[in-house]
Amino acid sequence: MGAFILFCLAMVAAPQPEFDLLLKGGHLIDPKNRINGLRDIAIKDGRIVAVSADLPAAKALKTLDLSGLYVTPGLVDIHVHVYAGTGMRGAYCGDLSVYPDGHTFRSGVTTVVDAGSSGWRNFPDFKDRVIDRARTRVLAMLNIVGRGMGGGKIEQDTSDMDPKATAEMALRFKELVVGIKTAHYAAPDWIAVDRAIEAGRLAGLPVMVDFGSFLPERPFQKLVLEKLRPGDIYTHTYLAAVPMLDEEGQVLPYLFAARRRGVLFDLGHGAGSFVFRQAAPALRQEFPPDTISTDLHVSSMNAGMKDMLNVMSKMLNLGMPLEEVILRSTWRPAQVIHREELGHLSVGATADVAVLNLRYGSFGFVDVYGARLRGNRKLEAELTIREGKVVWDLNGLTREDWNRLPRNYGPQGDRRWDGTIGGSSSRPQR
Repeated sequence: MGAFILFCLAMVAAPQPEFDLLLKGGHLIDPKNRINGLRDIAIKDGRIVAVSADLPAAKALKTLDLSGLYVTPGLVDIHVHVYAGTGMRGAYCGDLSVYPDGHTFRSGVTTVVDAGSSGWRNFPDFKDRVIDRARTRVLAMLNIVGRGMGGGKIEQDTSDMDPKATAEMALRFKELVVGIKTAHYAAPDWIAVDRAIEAGRLAGLPVMVDFGSFLPERPFQKLVLEKLRPGDIYTHTYLAAVPMLDEEGQVLPYLFAARRRGVLFDLGHGAGSFVFRQAAPALRQEFPPDTISTDLHVSSMNAGMKDMLNVMSKMLNLGMPLEEVILRSTWRPAQVIHREELGHLSVGATADVAVLNLRYGSFGFVDVYGARLRGNRKLEAELTIREGKVVWDLNGLTREDWNRLPRNYGPQGDRRWDGTIGGSSSRPQR
């Protein structure tokens, strides 16, 4: 008994680690805090507790050497479709969506915004079916169509476009709903756009527009110069149908005028909404996207889009500086959806972190028409940390070599930093 008491006293007296996890020697790019250089980052209880040029490894339960790698805030993808599992065929509120956790962490993404897959009628089901079960932080834009993106006649049903009901649902779940969406509308009038904007006004939220069919009766120029409000978002910026270039290949002046009005332009790659012949001249003429996003769904991920890092790598190889690529994939989208607690690694912030390897070599990138861009740089996710837990580890940076472990070794890791052993003990906070 005496020996046991002495053991307990020794345990109490032993110094406890100040940090659960220490990321050491990496090149931090944190645009909000204007950091672009070598920094150590300490994590405790799921939050950033220190950022400094040199933090002692002796203070950490687990230290990772990230020399030669880039450390960024967890990526924020504001255009995805993740309302999966309903069994609805040919619909983004069904079989065209993907479950988020299978596609986010492996690309450094810790936060996604589902862009209108659900509307006010089926958002509670989306919340129960996907949002509440995901380890990824899943936020949402509500479709102005009450039944969401059900395809075909459902998305053209103006009788189901109810601004008041949409706004009420958005306000009921204001911790999750960050915007209103209209998409795929094909009629030659402004009903879908006008009602989405009215819902946005009632709920105090931005509106994202996928313009659907480009028709002379409702010109795109009028959308961005008159209809959209400052802070509203046009997605699919480099879609082939967007009137972007004149006959000499110059970006049309109205686009710069729309940006001066405060209209935001989201990349929204998707399976059909990004072509190099629009993006390349636009970037050369200083018309970049405000935000980089994937439009992730079953078709896009298996075609030219691939994933968030593939889209970011395209921007990099088209000439956008790395710091700007990171800005438009972290802090800027967090600002656009008015979630300024995300997208940065300030002391006190939730420890959502991406550790990226910038690989050099010969790579190919494909647009939605199957045209190839040759590039010499490619981003790859080495580690992803969600709320202080390692949830993706490509090359085992957090692990010990097997032949240095005891002969009969068992599960490795510690739940204070390791989110991969047996799952997380508690659901991440939104």
